[in-house]
Amino acid sequence: MQASPSDPTAQTVSATNSTAPRTSVLVTGAAGFIGSHVVLHLLERGDTVIGLDCMNDYYDVELKKARLARFANHPNYTHVHADLADRDAMESLFSTHRPKKVVNLAAQAGVRYAAQNPHVYVSSNVTGFLHILEGCRNHGVEHLVYASTSSVYGANTTMPFSEHHHCEHPLTLYSATKKANEMMAHGYAHLYGFPCTGLRFFTVYGPWGRPDMALFLFTKAILAGEPIRVFNHGHHKRSFTYIDDIVEGVVRILDRPAHPNPEWQSDNPDPATGNAPYRIYNIGSPDTVPLLRYIEVLEEKLGKKATMELLPLQPGDVPDTEADVGELANATEFTPKVSVEDGVGRFVDWYKSYYK
Repeated sequence: MQASPSDPTAQTVSATNSTAPRTSVLVTGAAGFIGSHVVLHLLERGDTVIGLDCMNDYYDVELKKARLARFANHPNYTHVHADLADRDAMESLFSTHRPKKVVNLAAQAGVRYAAQNPHVYVSSNVTGFLHILEGCRNHGVEHLVYASTSSVYGANTTMPFSEHHHCEHPLTLYSATKKANEMMAHGYAHLYGFPCTGLRFFTVYGPWGRPDMALFLFTKAILAGEPIRVFNHGHHKRSFTYIDDIVEGVVRILDRPAHPNPEWQSDNPDPATGNAPYRIYNIGSPDTVPLLRYIEVLEEKLGKKATMELLPLQPGDVPDTEADVGELANATEFTPKVSVEDGVGRFVDWYKSYYK
């Protein structure tokens, strides 16, 4: 994955599974934080990529354009400007480009934004996902990989979070829509037999991130000499996961289509597998880090102390997350490994370069 020439954190990520046959991949959310990194990785290893993004203005569109500019002119990249919720546009995309694999990373982001704009979440995250599923089943897609979230664990406090835990108690509409995606994917995998794999991401951060995410907000405020808002009085613990580790996990899983679990039992159902070609994996750092330590690392990298405004736990938020990534390691021989000290440092270098 090549960062832009202006990115001092530019690093080359070795092509994942270099022996895997090259293919055409649809990546939705191609101008997004995770999506743009995935597109770069796939192009680097030789895949043909169709990128879809509606470029909505939930946050800075110029940042989205800058992400796209890193690969928009690549000979193996085609961009489609469309909305997942537009049924005709999605049918046209699948019938025209006929991708062999799909990575669905497009969604209305932002857990707290859902409280003010619930209909947008259902339109993008549920109706839009239905259009993805229909495109896959009608056009011979070999594997659908889609983004879920650690927030589906909801009210569950059993740590570490395992894919084999039941999670029927979401605390926000956002997490409910992602849980709905998992259930919809299972239904389609069962009825139509095409492999569907859901990936539960844990607190992703890194260069080219979203401006509404904590690390971005903290960095901007500290550099401006403004206080940062620290919820739950800073007592959060998180499996902070660097973007390169997320991308590595996504692409490795993409190359391993889900298969039915021959040991799955209907009288003792495993939520992570099924008798259909369906799987769920966590992708997150196995090391939990206290939020105050995360802030401390950021202060060290910026060379400036933060003024903290300590606030109560927000509605719908959870105090702690901890990822069990044993299944990911078993399936791919990969475990996220970038430390927050390294990852936050790379983010700060990018931030200072991008925003001058």
